Amino acid sequence: MTRLMIYGATGYTGRMAAAHARAAGLDLILAGRDETRLAELGRSLGVEHRVFTLNHDAAIDAALQDVAILLNCAGPFQRTADPLIRGVIRAGTHYLDIAVELDSYRLAEAYDAQAQAAGVMLLPGSGGSVAMLGSLAGRAAERVGRPHTIRVALHVAGAMSRGSAISAAENLTGDCLERVDGALRICEPGTTQNFNFGSGPVTCFPVTLPDLVTLWKALQAPNIGTFVHVSGSAFPTGDLMALPDGPPAEERDANRYQAVVEMTGTGGETVRAILDTVNGYSFTSLAAAEAARRVLAGEARSGFQTPAGLFGHGFAETIADTTIHILQD
Repeated sequence: MTRLMIYGATGYTGRMAAAHARAAGLDLILAGRDETRLAELGRSLGVEHRVFTLNHDAAIDAALQDVAILLNCAGPFQRTADPLIRGVIRAGTHYLDIAVELDSYRLAEAYDAQAQAAGVMLLPGSGGSVAMLGSLAGRAAERVGRPHTIRVALHVAGAMSRGSAISAAENLTGDCLERVDGALRICEPGTTQNFNFGSGPVTCFPVTLPDLVTLWKALQAPNIGTFVHVSGSAFPTGDLMALPDGPPAEERDANRYQAVVEMTGTGGETVRAILDTVNGYSFTSLAAAEAARRVLAGEARSGFQTPAGLFGHGFAETIADTTIHILQD
């Protein structure tokens, strides 16, 4: 089987990922719940589409029967990840998604043994901040050996898509977490920390990012904190359903993303590194399509994997004009 299915293909990021996958020459199937929108997108890209919901295992099984890779772009992922992960394990299909919600990564941990037994790979965060921050922290770790403490912050610029805003609002209601001595603990959400993304220190607030799981898995750092600095109209308020589908291309082009990591090794070594890349939505769709291409080409391992762990610390630097600079060590 050499076919890629994108579920949630008519969503804001799903459409971009589908266009990139088609441009890369991948054998693509569009999927989701909306027949009209899927048919229209399928005609524009010249590819097949399949309509199914996630309420019945039989429908999922029928849709995945000839699919090598499923890329889930349908959030909120706390609703879609579980039925699709169970489905790919039954089907023997590799699973990728673009989630920034912790639930997808906890599910991947929970289903790791079943996936390994089925020869199925679970790669949540194949595009997006997990791929960015995994590469950034991995590059820094090359300078310190085994990390003891990681503090990583993401600068989110520009507007959010409607889907991202809804997912973020649902997830912000939960506890703010950090990793302390290897365990996830509740942290004080009002405690801010300053990070320098390249233009001087700015205030960042702690948030629960999936890197609390992925950096622990990849680097075994016992102490991890994740932070965000927001500029522009990210994290909007009011009626989220009234938001536009997502920022237009010119707005994405005007709002690049940055990330910074501050890392201390077990021997006391310290390093700081900065990542600069295109807008998060542009990066996510490009990285997810590239990850799917590489998995179809044979780069896969069964069980729960991370993008930087699977493809190497340089993965993010292969996307658009992403750069990582080590600033001190």
